[in-house]
Amino acid sequence: MDIIDIFKDIALTSEEPLEIIVVEAKALPYYGVNYRSTMDIDAEVIKGDVEKIYAELKNMGYVSDLSENINGWSVISMPKGYRERAVEIYKDEKLKISVLNPYDFIIMKLRRGTNQDIEDALSVALETKVSIEQLDDYFQNALESSIKDTALFNFKLIYNTFKNLLLEKLKTLDNI
Repeated sequence: MDIIDIFKDIALTSEEPLEIIVVEAKALPYYGVNYRSTMDIDAEVIKGDVEKIYAELKNMGYVSDLSENINGWSVISMPKGYRERAVEIYKDEKLKISVLNPYDFIIMKLRRGTNQDIEDALSVALETKVSIEQLDDYFQNALESSIKDTALFNFKLIYNTFKNLLLEKLKTLDNI
């Protein structure tokens, strides 16, 4: 089931309007990336009852990680202004669904930095043709917004690895 249909079903029974920013794998199709199967729904709830939405998703058979603030998922902060830059993918009188802009999505994925996260970030970067210079600005924004912690060292390493992989893929594509 499409993420929009999932949240439309929840909005039908909700007493208040819902506003959601979908992050992680369920957002991939909205960047033009082939969807990879997952029953996991990760989202920031801007409006709505997180606990009720979580229970509804669970009743529908989905595992979910929901938060009022996805900054809390990592010591590494999201770049300032990510909510304002989110891209609306659906809206009606009871529901608004957005996804992070591509740059914020990449930073989100690199904060955790698993192999799957790096693969997802590379797919989005290539499909949306992100600017390396602009991505560097988002990376700096995330660093400057974060508390000083050893996790920043790992984040820097993950970012540099990602950037090198992206540059290699771009070179390969240019040679085709």
